[in-house]
Amino acid sequence: MPPGFVMTHETRSRTGDLRTPITALVAALLLGLLTAVPAHAALPAWPVLQKGAAGNDVASLQFLLRHHGGSLTANAEFDSQTRSAVITFQQNQALAADGIVGPATWSRLVTSVAPGSTQTHAVRALQFQLRKHGYGNVTADGVFGEQTTAAVNDYKAQHQLTGGSTVGATTWQHLLGSPPGSGPRGTYAFVIPREDVYDGRESLLWAHHDYPASDIAVETGTPAYAITAGTARLNGGLADSCGLGVAIDGDDGVRYQYCHLDSRSVGDGARVAPGQLIARTGNTGNSTGPHLHFGIFRQGDSVCPQRMLLALYDGLVPPSPWTLPDSGCTY
Repeated sequence: MPPGFVMTHETRSRTGDLRTPITALVAALLLGLLTAVPAHAALPAWPVLQKGAAGNDVASLQFLLRHHGGSLTANAEFDSQTRSAVITFQQNQALAADGIVGPATWSRLVTSVAPGSTQTHAVRALQFQLRKHGYGNVTADGVFGEQTTAAVNDYKAQHQLTGGSTVGATTWQHLLGSPPGSGPRGTYAFVIPREDVYDGRESLLWAHHDYPASDIAVETGTPAYAITAGTARLNGGLADSCGLGVAIDGDDGVRYQYCHLDSRSVGDGARVAPGQLIARTGNTGNSTGPHLHFGIFRQGDSVCPQRMLLALYDGLVPPSPWTLPDSGCTY
């Protein structure tokens, strides 16, 4: 206050008039800070797909194109027929018809689906995305049933997505744009299609004949999937007891071994995601019949995979491989 300044009644009134809106503004700002809803993380970028791409994203693209009336075979490969279908779709949507699938094309392709949805092709596109993110128990059958609903609910909960079990544009963008393996806690997938376990669920409890491992009876040519994210290594050989083999050096610090394969679908040193096709089962090496020999090695020592396999078969979060026993390999 300047020297000699005397606050008269009139001065106080004017000061009060000035303070009132400032006080109200400060109060409103404070209230806004207290009641503001935390912002979600930025959406991941839509993937850009073009001729030569392959994998689950391409499979989802192909089924979404079929949902919109496209006539093409879904083979998870961005080939000439897929490019033609993309161009046709883009022309119908008044988009730049360049055959490249980017944000503008994805935003027109994706469609909302929910439990009980009859949009079979769109649901299969969703299921391929869920499998990419580690929900290996989800079958790409076009049925939005209990397994698909549970996987959607789990994925959306972990990414703080709203809207219940409905998969709308935001969830599609997360699924397509997020890196593989950003799904269930632990991010593990069952190693073959569940329905292809020849002797049924109980056979997963059987102990291996001479050391911790599991022999799963399957027909030659059965898909074998990566159990978790990691780096693939090709090992074994036709003259080796393992036969054609693939090992996965898991990001969890554990090595997973697949033996007696008929063919291998990944290269040495390739990065793999949970549920990704890595091989076809067979009868090579020291084998008395078609089966998948599956082993888990923790710090170089074999441990019992039975509990982990059974949990994944049942669609449950599996125990950590670091807690598996190294003897008594039954559940």
